[in-house]
Amino acid sequence: MGKLRKKNNEINAAAPADVSVDSIMKKYDRESNTRIWEGWQASVIRVIMVLFSLYCMWSTLFSTEALEKRLTMFLGLIIVMGFLTYPVTKHVKKANYIPWFDWIIMVVGAGCFFYYYFSYDSIVWELTSASRMTPTFIAIGIAGVICLMELCRRCVGIPILCVAGAILIYTFATGTRLKRVIYILFYSTEGVLTTPVQVCARYIAVFIIFGAFLERTGIAQFFISLANALVGKYSGGPAKVAVISSALCGMVSGSSVGNTVTTGSVTIPMMKDTGYKAEFAGAVEAAASTGGQIMPPIMGAAAFLMAEYMNKPYSEVALRAILPAILYFSGIFIAVHLEAKKLGLRGISKEKLPRIGKLARKLYLLIPLVLLVWLVASGTRTMQTAATLSILATIVVSILDYFIDKASGTGNDMSWRKVLGALEAGGKSTITVAVACSMAGVIAGCITATGLASKLISAIVNFSNSVTFISPVLVALFLTMICCIILGMGVPTTANYCIMASTCAPILITMGVPVMAAHFFVFYLGIVADITPPVALAAYAGSAIAKGNPMKTGVNATKLAIGAFIVPYVFCLNPAMLLIDTTVLQVVEIIITSLLGIFGLAAALNGYLFCRIPAPVRFLFAAGGIMMIDPNLMTDLVGLVILLICVAVQRINMKKKAHKGTS
Repeated sequence: MGKLRKKNNEINAAAPADVSVDSIMKKYDRESNTRIWEGWQASVIRVIMVLFSLYCMWSTLFSTEALEKRLTMFLGLIIVMGFLTYPVTKHVKKANYIPWFDWIIMVVGAGCFFYYYFSYDSIVWELTSASRMTPTFIAIGIAGVICLMELCRRCVGIPILCVAGAILIYTFATGTRLKRVIYILFYSTEGVLTTPVQVCARYIAVFIIFGAFLERTGIAQFFISLANALVGKYSGGPAKVAVISSALCGMVSGSSVGNTVTTGSVTIPMMKDTGYKAEFAGAVEAAASTGGQIMPPIMGAAAFLMAEYMNKPYSEVALRAILPAILYFSGIFIAVHLEAKKLGLRGISKEKLPRIGKLARKLYLLIPLVLLVWLVASGTRTMQTAATLSILATIVVSILDYFIDKASGTGNDMSWRKVLGALEAGGKSTITVAVACSMAGVIAGCITATGLASKLISAIVNFSNSVTFISPVLVALFLTMICCIILGMGVPTTANYCIMASTCAPILITMGVPVMAAHFFVFYLGIVADITPPVALAAYAGSAIAKGNPMKTGVNATKLAIGAFIVPYVFCLNPAMLLIDTTVLQVVEIIITSLLGIFGLAAALNGYLFCRIPAPVRFLFAAGGIMMIDPNLMTDLVGLVILLICVAVQRINMKKKAHKGTS
């Protein structure tokens, strides 16, 4: 949730002098290219952001207005804040400057949504009772959508606009009338005001604010220190620290690129100093940060959207995500360990590691996160109420932390400026998510108007059934995977899932894949676009910090994240991995066999276990690993035998090499 920008100054100080966090963020992350405000103008912008955050909290808890009124007010405020924050290009460096045309676009765009808000009753009567779509209504709808698209270009990027633009062109090419398109996109709840924006306004905005408060308590630095204390001393310790800390921080941040840059500025230099190659160090951070988006309980805010799309409780979504996330990070962790052994790397010296006893005294920093999970999972409070109570708990914890640090002489700062700073950061971070969700709504609206989803489903289903030598479901899964990776390039987590849920998930559901498995499949494969070349933004950001080759970093990150490409196939073919229709004994069996399978794949891709692995044995490791991941007794037994044979062969090879070395 957010980009952790408030920690950039601290990280810049800790990072090497030739690494600039801000410059890397601006290069790979559009959300970081903001206007420069100084003096009283900066104070005004800050107040606007704070008031917006307070409005979001009040609206989600107490507002009883019609849904359309709440959403149009929300988007109107987003447009105002968006154009005050993001310049027309990232090259604008002049302080306190907004060109005249930006004022016009901002006023026109926000005015369209505010007009809908204040004229809601008359608009509804005209459109429903009189069935009149007047030229004024059409002009207002067109202006509102175009201004949103321009803001999307500035703060989200071109890829999602290309998708929306292509589908808009297709919509008009099919002969759909302009009146109908504008009605669906702007005035109905099937376009801009559809599910993504509804969830953003109701849940995500408050959780983004909660994430900003969490970051203000120093939880990101606590996660890094905790990971150091737990695994820093072991072989290749810094890389293992990167995996654990990035998984925890990425879960909260909601941004693969943002988390790669912020935590990577600390962990990547540590990995390089230990002996890892630049491309591998950047890849570890990128893969782990991307995996943070699939890490329950928050999953980069996508968990709330998934719950809404599938009409399932949030707690159930978070529960189903546990085992796949464990397998994903286990695969990276094992690969990192094997690479460290191959290179003969050591851990961090004990003198440089934080003491676990000292960190244990800071466990109270986790209270707000634990409270949030408990309130939502138990069903005692709504999600927005749980988030608000957790924000209050964060403030209390911050005050407690202040007095504890003051007593120990560490001088932690705690003031109302800290609270206001969190509100400001939450409001600013909401802009990009809301705009991305609105563009996802444009895509969904066009799909509704043209029936494109059903046509795409029919085409893929017919093609899948025409392939006789492979299971039709496997063919559909493969084609859907390609679509997800292409559509997910350069798209933020929440918008990424919205697009996949609208376009790709229905394909799999039609092929008989369970709804839960289908949505998890498209979510996972859309997310890995951040580390899959050619548009691997998280990997490229990691390579910029590591000063390595971007493409090699992307390839390494893809190899490290191999679990994200294989595990989704498994839970689509056998939903037991998502804890669907299974028993405790089966879950234990799945965990053990899947971990062994991930180990086999990691060894095959790394090419090392005790000593270098010959090519034929690497192939057998891969085959055995894939068989072990598939939750089926027969494949498990065959895979286990293959892996045991491979491990035995490697032990023999190691002893032979050791004997030659001593003779």
